[in-house]
Amino acid sequence: MRSPHDIITAVSEVLEAFVSECRKEILDDPIYAGAENPDVVATALIDHAAEALRGGKRLRARFAFSGWRAVYSQEDHTGRVTTLGAALEVFQAAALVHDDIVDNSDTRRGRPAMHRAFESVHRAREWHGASDSFGRSGAILLGDLLLGWSDDLLERAISDADAAAGVRALYARMRRDVILGQFLDIAEESAWPTIPDREHATRALRIATLKSARYSVQQPLLLGAVLGGARSDQIAALESFGHPLGIAFQLRDDVLGVFGDESVTGKPSGDDLREGKRTLLIAYAREAMTARDRAELDQRLGASDLTRDEIVALQQAIRDTGALDRVETLITESASQADAAIDSADIDAEAATQLRDLTTAATRRSA
Repeated sequence: MRSPHDIITAVSEVLEAFVSECRKEILDDPIYAGAENPDVVATALIDHAAEALRGGKRLRARFAFSGWRAVYSQEDHTGRVTTLGAALEVFQAAALVHDDIVDNSDTRRGRPAMHRAFESVHRAREWHGASDSFGRSGAILLGDLLLGWSDDLLERAISDADAAAGVRALYARMRRDVILGQFLDIAEESAWPTIPDREHATRALRIATLKSARYSVQQPLLLGAVLGGARSDQIAALESFGHPLGIAFQLRDDVLGVFGDESVTGKPSGDDLREGKRTLLIAYAREAMTARDRAELDQRLGASDLTRDEIVALQQAIRDTGALDRVETLITESASQADAAIDSADIDAEAATQLRDLTTAATRRSA
């Protein structure tokens, strides 16, 4: 298992088998088999879980595999790291389901967000009550189910592994960091008027670190490395690589959230502007604006009635401040820092090449 395609395929196969196993357990349980309408559970929840796990770049699984491969050169025990990658992908799916509820997003990867999909189930079955309320409730529970599945897969991955305790502790920290980062993100959307302008960029970077830099890149790398029995110097090297690359990864997300092509990202162009995201891109733009322009941006950012023409105008205003160029420069510098960390690391040469490839995949992507 060498190429990104091999890793993606292997992780997808683990996920497919796991969902099938869970579906069978439910349908074999007499309490469901004897229910008047058992397909409500099997179809409306399990099938939506399978849908939530479909697609995506599997970057976290690839980082976990590369972290493992960097310190473990033999080909045995790939099943463990593949299952670890699957656990990370299920956790990511859970986070996205809940994130779309928080952001009131309609789409994900070009398909209906899970709360919208559950709304459709409610309407199609002509059930009682409000479809939107059912949709939110169903998606919250789906996200909870996926979180539980993530833990189940993690335990399978580390069963009888010498490093089980270390992997489990790092996974727990990852959960904590991303949840705190998400909360800080939504808190910032409300608290920003009370924060001095000079602090906005620093606070946006802190959110990016917790919400994505650690969670999307650094911690998956370290989880794979710890599972592979990494030495302390190898852990330090991967941390030095993962942190700047994680920052670059999130900053690319921020750029795509404002300027991304809907046909590629699967999300409406300018979605972060509709959601009022206080990213580093916005902080940099505000720093370069006049007081009047800053007030106009603050007034319309996150407005529920933001029009397409206003989005185009806001995109141009952000470009005109130089904020986009400034963020692109920081992405490039961060990626260079990551490459430099790999150059000086005592890790497997083939794994180093994979990590450089992942640097490109994480920072030069269009979705």
